[in-house]
Amino acid sequence: MRVLYRFAKKERLRFVSHLDLQRFMQRALNRTSLKIAYSNGFNPHPILSFASALAIGWTSEYELFDIKLAEPVSRNVAMEEMERALPPDLPILDARLVEDKHPALMGQLVMADYAIRLAGDVAPIHAAMEEYWAQDVVLAMRKTKSGEKQTNIRPMSILLEKEPTGLYARLMLTERETLKPDLLVATLAKMAGVELPQTRIHRLLLLGMDASGSPTPLLEL
Repeated sequence: MRVLYRFAKKERLRFVSHLDLQRFMQRALNRTSLKIAYSNGFNPHPILSFASALAIGWTSEYELFDIKLAEPVSRNVAMEEMERALPPDLPILDARLVEDKHPALMGQLVMADYAIRLAGDVAPIHAAMEEYWAQDVVLAMRKTKSGEKQTNIRPMSILLEKEPTGLYARLMLTERETLKPDLLVATLAKMAGVELPQTRIHRLLLLGMDASGSPTPLLEL
């Protein structure tokens, strides 16, 4: 049996790295009465995984992690145990019980929604959004496992909307094709001919595709 947890990462913890977050979650699990399943081998560790790493400095209301249990529990118990073990800045928002054969979260992940808040005058960025959206090809230097590579990032932008303090974006987030919101903002600033504004990024949602090919929140798949 596995439990898929949805949690938030709030403002006070936005500079906690993903590695530190993993360690924090493991210690929290050890404080619960949940019977955690461990890997085999010389160095057993909890069978725990995250849907996607959140960059340092970002906040989120839709982070997911997956833990395998050695003994089944009810959803209410799974929720209550983790709620007691975690601080208010890492609240558990939802949980779902699934079978061991349920697909891995990372393998289902396709895209993510972001609220991007910009300091200063947003008008130049908003104007650049219209130019960006009208193009079929927008090249940018994107970091890959093999180094920096010039990539057409335009097809990785699913949806862009202007907001009074910045923008809302739905961007590709897969193991092979990912557009980070900070690269999107840097590209828009370059197109607008302005300095890169200070940016605050908040992740709103992680999505996969349902059987009909429609974007669906990952916890519902």
